[in-house]
Amino acid sequence: MSTTPQPPPALPVTFRPTRTRIVLLTVGVAMFTVVTAMSMLLDRLSPPERISFVFTALLFFGVLVLLSRPKVVADDDGVTVVNLTRTRRLAWAQILRVNLRSGDPWVFLDLSDGTSLPVLGIQPGIAKARAIDDARSLRALAEARGTRPDAP
Repeated sequence: MSTTPQPPPALPVTFRPTRTRIVLLTVGVAMFTVVTAMSMLLDRLSPPERISFVFTALLFFGVLVLLSRPKVVADDDGVTVVNLTRTRRLAWAQILRVNLRSGDPWVFLDLSDGTSLPVLGIQPGIAKARAIDDARSLRALAEARGTRPDAP
């Protein structure tokens, strides 16, 4: 990601991979509908077998919903990172750097405790330009509101 300065966006702002989310949820609904319809249309299936088909379709749909969950919410007090199964709240001062290098699957935040936090809510998958813009916006917010290690 280039270091071109960008003015920070107005807060609050939510970053999420919208196209990926739309694809995942659409496929999930379509798959659930088809599997459920097929289980009802097949005369040879017993009621427990039909229930197992619907349960399996529901399970797959749940996984796709889980995969569509990631987002990043930035407000005046800090950032909330929602990944697949965990949510983490960070104060602006905890974020030292926002990284999206070529080939990275998503943004990484370098934190003041020496760790790095993956941010699945900004990923270049099927919307690379959008992810780069979102990463730049988050970087601008972190630089404007947080502590900058390279500041004099």
